[in-house]
Amino acid sequence: MKDHANIGKFNDPYITAKGDTRAHVALTNPQTLWFNTGTLCNIECENCYILSSPTNDALVYLTADEVSDYLDQLDARDWKVREIAFTGGEPFMNPDMNEMARRSLERGYDVLILTNAMQPMQRKRVSAGLLQLAQDFPGKLTLRISVDHWSAELHDKERGKGTFERTLEGMRWLRNNDIQMAVAGRTMWNETDADSRAGYADLYANENFKIDASNPGETVLFPEMDEQVEVPEITTDCWGMLNKSPNEVMCASSRMVVKHKGAKAPSVIACTLLPYDPQFDLGTTLEEAEKPVQLNHPHCAKFCVLGGASCSA
Repeated sequence: MKDHANIGKFNDPYITAKGDTRAHVALTNPQTLWFNTGTLCNIECENCYILSSPTNDALVYLTADEVSDYLDQLDARDWKVREIAFTGGEPFMNPDMNEMARRSLERGYDVLILTNAMQPMQRKRVSAGLLQLAQDFPGKLTLRISVDHWSAELHDKERGKGTFERTLEGMRWLRNNDIQMAVAGRTMWNETDADSRAGYADLYANENFKIDASNPGETVLFPEMDEQVEVPEITTDCWGMLNKSPNEVMCASSRMVVKHKGAKAPSVIACTLLPYDPQFDLGTTLEEAEKPVQLNHPHCAKFCVLGGASCSA
């Protein structure tokens, strides 16, 4: 159901509401294959784009064997991906998380894990396995920590009272064990980019975190993904008007594997932001997922084309 702000838009995958040809993006340079480990999470954030929570299992846990199957497909399709990335939910709630990371690292890929660094990651068995991975594959593993704001007040407003400090506890453990970190924040606080990065820089300095606040690959600031905000549809003419190439958009370089509850097998989604929209479900194999993606969703415009954001570094 379309929100009133975008009524009449994003209905036809090929034609906009004004009758123009909708833009599409081809998979031209696959760099990252994402795996959604499941939507279960230890917390429930105020504006979680994927609706993760302690009770939402709409996307069920992937297994290490399912990940291995797609790693085999990467070889067969010769995608030349450099990075395997894991997101959730909270990935460390999945009992196979460390094993999925190990199998990816053993194939020579860089591995990125998105986490809130809270209790699921801090469990003794999980942290011991994570430490072993970092020791076995030095420089190949990065954990991107969700720190919605550099202040406890605003971070906790989004994620719940006390979550800022519990996340810092996990980050201090990662720091003390020389496990590489990055941070994901949000731009919903009416701050300039410079002010926001200055706040993160102060936090990193105070905690002796080896994270560069000025580097967008190490401190990633995401625009808020509000489908109720009116956004323009992206047409083929927009590329020239915006002086932007479709190759710069996230779906030109990545795909995400998910497993829907009740499904017999995982499927490949065009975008990490749209796991529930069937028009972005490209099939069960990487071969099927090589088809172009029609930019038929508000997130395509606001987050990727106009916002210029990407979930990869």
